[in-house]
Amino acid sequence: MATTCMKRAFKYRFYPTDAQAAELSRTFGCVRKVYNLALAARTEAWVRQERVNYNATSAMLTAWKKTEELAYLNDVSSVPLQQALRHLQGAFTNFFGKRAKYPRFKSRKKSRRSAEYTTSGFRFRGGRLTLAKMTEPLDIVWSRPLPVGAEPSTVTVSEDAAGRWFISMLCEDPTVEPLPAKDTAVGVDVGLEHLLALSSGEKIANPRHERRDRAALASAQRALSRKAPGDGANRAKARLKVARIHARIADRRRDHLHKLTTRLVRENQTIVIEDLTVRTMVKNRSLARAISDAAWSDFRSMLEYKASWYGREVIAVDRFFPSSKLCSHCGKLAKSMPLHVRTWTCEGCGTTHDRDVNAAKNLKAAGLAVSVCGAGVRPQRRTPGGQSATKQKTPRRKP
Repeated sequence: MATTCMKRAFKYRFYPTDAQAAELSRTFGCVRKVYNLALAARTEAWVRQERVNYNATSAMLTAWKKTEELAYLNDVSSVPLQQALRHLQGAFTNFFGKRAKYPRFKSRKKSRRSAEYTTSGFRFRGGRLTLAKMTEPLDIVWSRPLPVGAEPSTVTVSEDAAGRWFISMLCEDPTVEPLPAKDTAVGVDVGLEHLLALSSGEKIANPRHERRDRAALASAQRALSRKAPGDGANRAKARLKVARIHARIADRRRDHLHKLTTRLVRENQTIVIEDLTVRTMVKNRSLARAISDAAWSDFRSMLEYKASWYGREVIAVDRFFPSSKLCSHCGKLAKSMPLHVRTWTCEGCGTTHDRDVNAAKNLKAAGLAVSVCGAGVRPQRRTPGGQSATKQKTPRRKP
C-alpha cells in the first residue's frame, strides 16, 4: 500500500521557566504590536488607493526597530515578527480573494497569544527544542512521539486563556497510510437531541458538555462580574477560573468528536453529511447555545481532514435537500415536518419513520447517487476528501 507524506501538526503541552515565560510574553506583545502597526499602515495606504505588500511592511519593520520608541522590538527574535507580517499578507490575500473579511487589529486581552518560529528561529536536537533568545530547552510533555526521522519545519508557541502553554510542531509525516478500501457507506444526520443519527439506525447521544458544567460556569462568571474592572489580581484570578472551566468543556468536546470521527472514517469508505450553514443557524437565540455546544462545524472539519488522510470520501448534500420530509421507503414527500415531530408515518406507503434516522438514510441515498453518476446536480462546496451533492428541484425544507 502506498505511503503518503503530508504536513501534520503535533501539539504538546510544555512548562516554561519564569525566564522563558517572560521572554515568550515579550515576544507575544511584540508580535501583536508589529501586526497592528503593519495593519494600520496598510489600511492608510488602502484609503489612499496605494499598494503595500509584505516586502514593504518588512522594510517598515526595519525602520521601526531603529526608532527610540520601538527599539524594544530588537529584544526579541526577529523570526516571529517576520511571520506576523506574513500572516497579515495572507489575511489580505484572503480578503482580496473574497474568502474572509477585512483583517482586524489584535487585542491585548482578546486575541490569541502566539508566536511562530521557522527553522532559523529554533534548534531541535535529540528531542530537545530550544527557541531563539533562550539558553535552555523547553520542558515539553511528549504525550506521543514525533514520526521517526521527522524534523519540525515550523514551531508555534501559544498560551491559552487558562494559562496553559502549548507548542505545535509542523512536520512531514511519512506514517500516514490510506486505510484498506471498504464497500460500506453511511449517512450522518446531526442533531441536538442526539448528536448523530446514522443511516444504519444507530443514534449517538449528545453529551452536552457545556450543560454539565453550566452551574459551575455561571457561579464563576457571577464572581468575575463582582470584581472591579481593571487589571487587579482578584479579577485576574476570577477570570482565570472562568477560562479553566471553558477549557475543560472544550477539551472534553474535542476528545469526544475525535473519537467519533475516527470511528466513522475507519468503518466507512463513503460518509454523507448535510451541508449546514452553522454560522447562520447560531443566530437563532433559542438554539445558539445548544448548537455551539454540539460543535457541528468542528465535527465536519475533523471528518474531512481525516478522510483525506486515509483515502475516504466525504460528500456534503445540499442543505435544502428535504431529507427529513422525504420517505426513504417510497420517496413520497410530506407536506410539512415541524421540529417537534420526531416520528411520522408516510401517507404513501404507511411506513413509520424515526425523523433523524430517515433523514440519514435519505442523505446516504442522495450522496451515493452523486458519487456514482453525478447527474442532475449542481456543486455547492467541495470537501478535501470528497465532493458536494447539489441542490435538488424540491421545495425548501421548513423548520
